[in-house]
Amino acid sequence: MAWVVLFFAGLLEIGWAVGLKYTEGFTRLWPTVGTAVSMVLSLGLLGIALRTLPVGTAYAVWTGIGTVGTVVLGIALFGESAGALRLACVGLILAGIVGLKLVPG
Repeated sequence: MAWVVLFFAGLLEIGWAVGLKYTEGFTRLWPTVGTAVSMVLSLGLLGIALRTLPVGTAYAVWTGIGTVGTVVLGIALFGESAGALRLACVGLILAGIVGLKLVPG
């Protein structure tokens, strides 16, 4: 169950990371509110997951999910580079996330 909670915490991290772009420096009210709510929920779920998961593993997976998702959405929404080397690096991050999940903590 902790892994499911951690997964949703990672999704919310993607939400607040992308949301920061839409706040335009915290000058837009509703994107700022949505981003702040996503931050609080993401950290709250991470805290719940940490009750049973090792801190190093959980934090690395949480940030990894956030990183990969934010890069993918950056490409899809903002036209950021999708070069082969960049995607290969994202693949390495993804491999690390899977590896941390598979290796006993």
